Amino acid sequence: MADQKLFPEGMQPLGESRFTFSCFPGIQCFTNCCKNVDMILYPYDIIRLKNVLGIESSVFLQKYARVVHGDNPHFPTVMLQVNVDSDRACPFLSSGGCAVYHDRPSACRMYPLERAVDRRPDKRGVKEYYFLAKHPYCLGHQEENSYTVREWIRDQRLHEYNVMNELWTEIDTMFSGNPWQGEGPAGSRQQLAFMTCYDIDRFRKMVEEKKMVEQFVIPKESRKNIAVNDVELMKFGFEWLKFFLTGKSSLMKR
Repeated sequence: MADQKLFPEGMQPLGESRFTFSCFPGIQCFTNCCKNVDMILYPYDIIRLKNVLGIESSVFLQKYARVVHGDNPHFPTVMLQVNVDSDRACPFLSSGGCAVYHDRPSACRMYPLERAVDRRPDKRGVKEYYFLAKHPYCLGHQEENSYTVREWIRDQRLHEYNVMNELWTEIDTMFSGNPWQGEGPAGSRQQLAFMTCYDIDRFRKMVEEKKMVEQFVIPKESRKNIAVNDVELMKFGFEWLKFFLTGKSSLMKR
C-alpha cells in the first residue's frame, strides 16, 4: 500500500474491520488504565472537564494540568496532572470508577482505538485512519462486544471531540511554524495564544472587555452563540488567532 509509511510500525488501519472490546466495573482490570497516566489534554477536553466540575478554566489549569515541552518546538503541551502517589492515578478516579465519565478526555474516550490523520498537501482534504491499540493489562479485548470504527465513534460520542481536535490541530500546526515574530517562548503573543486555546473563561473576559466580536463581520445568531457557548467561543478564538498571527482567517474586519 502506497500510504503504508504513514502508519505506526507494526500497526494496520482497521478500515471496515470489526474488533471486540468492552470495559465495565466487573472486569478484573477495571481502572488499571486510570493509573500511571501520561495524558495530553486538548483545548476541548478542558472545556468539557471544567464545566462538569463547575470551575473556571484557570482554576482547572492550576489544579489539574501541567505544562510541558511536547512535540511542538514552538508551543507548550498541556498534560493531565496525576496524583502524587505510587499509582500516579488520574485525579478523577473514584472508588466507583471515573467520576467524570460522560465528559472524560479524548484519549480515554477513544481507547482502544488510536487515530491518525493524513494531512499531506498532495492529498485532497483530510483522511483519517484508526488503529487498534492493545495494552497487556487490558482484558477488555477478550470480551465479545463487537464494533466497527463508525459504531465505536457513535457509541463513545467521539464525533464532537474529533471535530474540535481537528480544529485544534490546525492551530497547533500554525504554532509549529513559529509565528511569534521573534519573541521566543513565553513571549506576549504566545501567552495570549495559550490563554485563547486553554483558558476559555479568561479569554471570554478579554473578548467582552475589548468587544472583539463586534470588530468582525459575524451574523447576529453566531454572535449570540459566541456570547454564551464555550465551544462557539473557542471556534471564534481559533479563527481570531489565525487573523492575529498570520492575517489569514475566515474572519472579516468591519
